[in-house]
Amino acid sequence: MPLDAICISAVRKELSGQITGMKIDKVQQPERDVVILSLRGGAEPGRLLISAGSGDMRVHMTEHRFDNPASPPMFCMLLRKHLTGARIVAVNQPPFERVVELVLDAVDAIGIASEKRLVIELIGRLSNIILVDGDGLIIDCLRRTGGEMSDKRSVLPGLIYRAPPPQEGKAAPQGISGDEWRKIFDSAREATADKWMQAAFSALSPLICRELSWRSYGDAAFRMDAITDNGDALRREFFSLMELVATERFEPWTVVGADNTPCDFSYCDIRQYEAAASARREGSFSAMLDAYYTQTAQIARARQRGSAAAKTIKNARDRLVRKLIAQNAELEKAAQRDSLRECGDLITANLHLIKKGQSVFAAEDFYSESGGTREIALDPLKTPQQNAAKYYKAYSKAKTAEKYLAEQIKLAESELEYLESVLGELALAESERDVNEIRGELVSTGYIRERKAQKVKRAESEPLRFESTAGLRITVGRNNIQNDKLTLKTAARSDVWLHAQKIHGAHVIISCDGKEPDERSLHEAAALAVYYSSARSGGKTPVDHTLVKHVKKPPGGRPGMVIYTDFKTVIASPDEELVERLRV
Repeated sequence: MPLDAICISAVRKELSGQITGMKIDKVQQPERDVVILSLRGGAEPGRLLISAGSGDMRVHMTEHRFDNPASPPMFCMLLRKHLTGARIVAVNQPPFERVVELVLDAVDAIGIASEKRLVIELIGRLSNIILVDGDGLIIDCLRRTGGEMSDKRSVLPGLIYRAPPPQEGKAAPQGISGDEWRKIFDSAREATADKWMQAAFSALSPLICRELSWRSYGDAAFRMDAITDNGDALRREFFSLMELVATERFEPWTVVGADNTPCDFSYCDIRQYEAAASARREGSFSAMLDAYYTQTAQIARARQRGSAAAKTIKNARDRLVRKLIAQNAELEKAAQRDSLRECGDLITANLHLIKKGQSVFAAEDFYSESGGTREIALDPLKTPQQNAAKYYKAYSKAKTAEKYLAEQIKLAESELEYLESVLGELALAESERDVNEIRGELVSTGYIRERKAQKVKRAESEPLRFESTAGLRITVGRNNIQNDKLTLKTAARSDVWLHAQKIHGAHVIISCDGKEPDERSLHEAAALAVYYSSARSGGKTPVDHTLVKHVKKPPGGRPGMVIYTDFKTVIASPDEELVERLRV
């Protein structure tokens, strides 16, 4: 669920105890809507993530590492200028608003101490990060909105910062009296209890409204016209929740599905899913949000951003499949060319029996072991000699077509394999940079045309790095271009190369300085090869391994395509826990 105002209160309370008094050491902006503040001066250094994305707005401490762009955006440069070295004095939140403010002790351009505020508005499509000076003037913001010709709230440099307007027509839930609650309840018009609470009160998310309905009547969408206790059960659960909020007894809970994938989160135990899902108590709100958003939703977001490229490749693949079907049908037809030559021979042997104008001629079939006759179609406008020549010409054409088609089918099959590998890469992309590099590969191979405005120099990403339990370095390519570079240029000839057998996946290299890797390291690298392949969601998978010197690039091979010899095979399974444990 998006962070509601109460969940933000829980996060703010936790952050206040963690980062108050710490200084901002570095500022990064790895993605358009994400800012990372590296902090020092506390019990241990930390990294505060601030996201103003419309679907993943949040603020929390993070353990995740992001790839930085080749050059920092202008907003990042401005934050570095004003915030580097600033000390966090307080972490505030206006009552029941989805806004967090970092109050900072900083210095101005001439070195004089001054107060600044970094205002983080977590309000859906209007989410923003705004830097405000001690006089309340906006220094700059991530998204500039409004203006003289707009009826929206203006958020522009030089203007006085004004908080987002409160939600109209909704009551603040905390501090409401029993009589006020009853009055709102009696005027309900919505069909279900959860929809009524969501429409009547601010700061309550759909998840919490459904939970209150379930706890009251055993149904997350209980109808208002079915309530027989005058709303007493719903009133009891509502005020129980408000007591939890007033006493700040928040707890981080993640809702996980049957496959152990996070599907929701909250500041209290969620029971409405019953056997369909379970709630898991987390160690902290930051750990909960980091797992839910940064590790899970970031991958989904990267794949969403790669959906346009995936659509282009799928269309190209589908066209190629149709072309291959037609070529194979034509090849099969060409393989039967001998019958054309035989028809020509039969016509030539019976020229004296064929008359011009015949459309069919039944000739004695001396090619058939059982004898009999063969009916041969003729062009009545042609002479017998011309009909024979027509069959010989068709035979010669089919003979040439067979050779040509065999070559074309081989090329098309190689191209199809490449397109499938690119789709596999897009499915496994973990960051926006991964998607951008795959797009760059598609531009270089001619599948996507890059516009002039898009020609931005980007820093190349490094391969994924791991360390086996025995201490051997294991490197995994992120895409086809990187796979080629890793295997054919970077790796030593005596290193060990691994790849999931007969499926699309990453090239994996064990750096072992010419020595044979231990059995455990080999199986750990094989597990990485399966995890970073199209078999990630499967079970046991064969993985081939050989020395790098036995891996070659075939002539004219597409990016990522190699051939190898002298290999052995091990069986491995994808293991996410192992991947995280070995990651460097």
